Amino acid sequence: MPSTSRTDSIPQVWRVAILGTIAALPATVIINWLPNSEATLGGGVMLVGSLLAGAVAVTRSVAPGAAGFRGGFLGGVSAVAVFLVTDGTTVSWSLNLAVFFLIAVVMLLSVSPVFGMICGRIGGWVANTVTESTGAHAS
Repeated sequence: MPSTSRTDSIPQVWRVAILGTIAALPATVIINWLPNSEATLGGGVMLVGSLLAGAVAVTRSVAPGAAGFRGGFLGGVSAVAVFLVTDGTTVSWSLNLAVFFLIAVVMLLSVSPVFGMICGRIGGWVANTVTESTGAHAS
């Protein structure tokens, strides 16, 4: 009998991207503790989350670039959401400001998946390199 679980309906690449996004939250907090670090939640999710998603994707036979691309998109969405919750509530929204904000959101959501894809590929490469080097020494 087929399983009707909700997690079965989510594609594997999205599960890996969401896992990387969730794993990037504590990593972003730790990076923020470093001196002179001003990492934002969206930036941490976009870069660190995509890197982690790419590393996990390799172990699950998913394309690391695709997982990183989706992780970058989730990072862009989280950056927009954080802005709207924190600073967006205090801004007096004129028509010009609203149009500028919409253009900026479209640009952010267009560029962040590309950075995520690059970081996902780097994460996949690192995971492959580490597993190959440890496998060669174990034999």
